[in-house]
This record gives sequence, structure tokens and C-alpha cells, in this order.
Amino acid sequence: MSEQTPDTAAQRPAFRFNFDKVIILLFVAFLFSEEARNLLSGSGLKWAYLLLLAFGIGYVLTQPVYWLAHRLDLVDVPRGRKAHRAPTALLGGVVVYLAFAITVLWNFSFSTQLKGVALAGTLVFVMGLIDDWRGLAAPVKLACQLGAVVILIKYGVVISFFPHGPWGDAGEWLLTALWVVGITNAVNYLDGMDGLAAGSCAINAFFFSLVALQNHHDFMVYLALPLLGSCLSFLPYNFRFRQPALIFLGDAGSNFLGFMMASLGIMGDWAGDELVKLIVPVLILGVPIFDMSFTSFMRIWHGQVRSVGEWLSYAGRDHIHHRLEALRIGRGGAVLVIYAVTTWLGLSALVLKNATGLNALMQVAQSVIVFLLLGFFMVFVERQYTAIEQQAQDPKGK
Repeated sequence: MSEQTPDTAAQRPAFRFNFDKVIILLFVAFLFSEEARNLLSGSGLKWAYLLLLAFGIGYVLTQPVYWLAHRLDLVDVPRGRKAHRAPTALLGGVVVYLAFAITVLWNFSFSTQLKGVALAGTLVFVMGLIDDWRGLAAPVKLACQLGAVVILIKYGVVISFFPHGPWGDAGEWLLTALWVVGITNAVNYLDGMDGLAAGSCAINAFFFSLVALQNHHDFMVYLALPLLGSCLSFLPYNFRFRQPALIFLGDAGSNFLGFMMASLGIMGDWAGDELVKLIVPVLILGVPIFDMSFTSFMRIWHGQVRSVGEWLSYAGRDHIHHRLEALRIGRGGAVLVIYAVTTWLGLSALVLKNATGLNALMQVAQSVIVFLLLGFFMVFVERQYTAIEQQAQDPKGK
């Protein structure tokens, strides 16, 4: 929570209630009717129904949530390394969570695994909401995320890879914890520019649904599409052309989306080959994985972090989106480049439908090489810009 002065309160972006919101509100009311659900589901358009319902709910809810955030003073005030210029509402995660949760509750009978994901996802969401409100220490957030992992394991949402037995089970639990905690935090770290986390997760959810469709995994298609609709409903208010965002995801939204992406990666039957099944979600979520890995390596290399505690709490402008912005392509340009890379990785996952484990590993190796070249390029060009600026300021080397 933050303190607003009259000046900063006056600077906050205006939110106008336009006629289009009335139309969408009426459309959402229609979608909640049994007639609409039966009509679209019976026509083979259940996917469209889920997508439209989640989008409509999120789009309609954003304005009251925006008002509530400013009413409760749950805003992000510009200071320090933050680049936005006006106090901005922090409760965008509430919009995404409610749009997804309402759509799922209205349309799904809960399986055991879905119950586990719903309970654990709610825990992660509430943790993020408290962090937005009061602030939480990094160890407390990590403990909550591990608690969510325990819930997943209890409900059978586990990475299945090792042989059955005590050691195999322990290995799968550890792998599940590393995956879920890693992806959750990676998406949270990616939430550093307008539209970046929500847009990237929308692309991720889109490709998860396409791969599930390829493999005739209808349940995963119907689970990924409400996430896609929830993210898309938020983007018009968060990623606006040459205008500041009206509302941010906050830690509640970025942690929830990261957790859901990780859970989708575990739950899905992405391929017949066991190795390919593991590689598909790694490719789809390649950008946040690369960002966390590359940033952690650079921080350790330069001695900026020396312990797990420092790694969890360190905050800096050295993520992939910051480095792309430093290449003078602008914040919007950096976001669009990451969208393009995310799409490329999603397309790479799509072509693995009938691939063998070796072919999938070669695809991963290709992606790793591209990311390493991208990382080297970003660091090299940034250093060149810095050297040129220093030379311009002191042309005689004084």
C-alpha cells in the first residue's frame, strides 16, 4: 500500500466507462444463460464459449476493480527503479483470477487434479494479494509457494518421469517443486513492462491449447482457453498504444499466472513420447525460463548475489526486457520482441507432435543456442552503448 499526494492522485490515468462496456456487459449476461451455453456447446463451439465468457467477465470487472484499487489505496507509486509516471492500480490480478475462476466454476465438474490446482492456485493468488497490500518477505513467499506444491502433490499433479518407488517418488516431488516454484517466480520477474507478463502468458495458453488439440486432449484445451481469455481481457487496460497502463497485474496476478502455466505444463498429455512430453512445456515457457536462468547467471557472475536469500530478494533492471529496452528499441518494442520469441517457441512445440525424444532434444538445443546468442548480443551492445556514451561525455579520456 502506498501514500498518495493530491498531485500524484491527479496524475493517475482516467478510466472512462464507454458504451462498448455496456454492450459487453449485456453479452456476458447472455453467455451466462443456459441457452447460450447449450447453443455454442451443441454446435461444437464450446472452446469459443469458454474463451468469450472469460474475456467478457474480465473486461467488465476491470473498471470496478480499478475503482476499488484506488479506493483502498492499493496502487503502485513511481519510485526507485520503477519506470511508470503515475500511481497505477495493482489489482489486475483480481480481474484475471476471477475471470478464470468464474468461467471454470460455471462450466467444469472438478476432477481430483483440477481441485488440487484450484486450491493451490488460490493459495498463490492470496499470497500475492497480501504481498501487494502489505508486502511479504521473500522466505514467506517461498514457503507459500512450496505449500502450493504440497497441495498439488497431494492431489496427484506431479511430473511423472522416474520409476515408481520411494526414490522415484521423491525425485518426482523434487522435480515438481523446482518446476512450479521456478516458473511461478520466472513469470513474476517477467512482469516488468506494460503488457509483458499478461501478453506472454496469453501466447503460452494459446499454444498449450493448440498442442492439447493436436493430441485430442479436450480437457486441457478447455482449461487453457479460460486462461487465454482472462489474459486477453486484461490487455486493453494494461498494454495501451503510447499510453500508460491503467492497471497492473501486481504480484497476485503475475504469481497466479506463473503458477497456472506451471500447472498446465504438468497436467497436460503433450505427446506420446515421454521425453517429448517433458520438452513441450519447456519450449512453450522458454522465455521466462531463459530470463530467470540468464539473469541469475549474470548476477552470480558479477557477485551481486551470494546466497539463496539474496537471490530471492534481489531486484534489478537486468532482466531480458530491460536489456532489450537498453538496445534503444523502446519499452513497447521490447515487449513485441518477446511476444515474437514466445510465438516462435510455441510454433517449435507444435511441430513436435510425432517427434522422437532425440528430435525434441535437438529442438531444445537449437533454442538454447539462439538464446545464448541473444544474451551475448544484448550484453555486448549494451556495453558498446555505455562505452560510446562515456566517450561522448569525455572525448579526451580525462
